[in-house]
Formats: sequence, C-alpha cells, structure tokens
Amino acid sequence: MGTSDLVVLRQVKDDLNEGRVFYDLNEKGIGDYFYDTLVSDIESLWLYSGIHPVICGLHRMLSKRFPFAVYYTIRNKTTIVAAVLDLRRDPAWIREKLNSRKS
Repeated sequence: MGTSDLVVLRQVKDDLNEGRVFYDLNEKGIGDYFYDTLVSDIESLWLYSGIHPVICGLHRMLSKRFPFAVYYTIRNKTTIVAAVLDLRRDPAWIREKLNSRKS
C-alpha cells in the first residue's frame, strides 16, 4: 500500500527518547539499538502503511524487536505517526496517550 508522505508528530521524538533512556539504564548501548530499530520500523511505513490493524482509532504496527507499537493514521495519502508506546504499560495509560494525540 504505502503513502506518498510520512509525518511524525513532535511527541514521537519524546516517546523514542524515553525508550532509549529506559533501555540504556538496563544496558549501555541498547538504547541506541532501540532508537535505530524503531526509526527503521517507522521508515517502513513508506511501503507498508495501511496494512496494520486499527486499535483505538489508529493503525498499530508492532515493533519487530521490542515490546513497542507505532500508532499512526492516514490522511490524504499522508501517514501521520502519532505515538510510539511501550506495550507493557497499563492499557488505560495507552488509551489516554492515544486519545490525547488524535487530531
């Protein structure tokens, strides 16, 4: 499927940095691996956006290496990445985060 444009909300940078810090506290260097992996997952949306199931009103792509999901929407052939969230968090917390980022 894919889309012509890919937009990442500012809050996603915070999501990625929080994940990086979490993994670096566990083992130095893993945070960078986490960050690079999730950025690669996001970049894959150039080709694969729209094929993922809709959860809480947004498409959800599961990361291949970490227990995180990339949440996005598609508008006028533009993929908009709204959040990158840790799936080990309380589902109510995840829903609240997603609801705050829907536009």
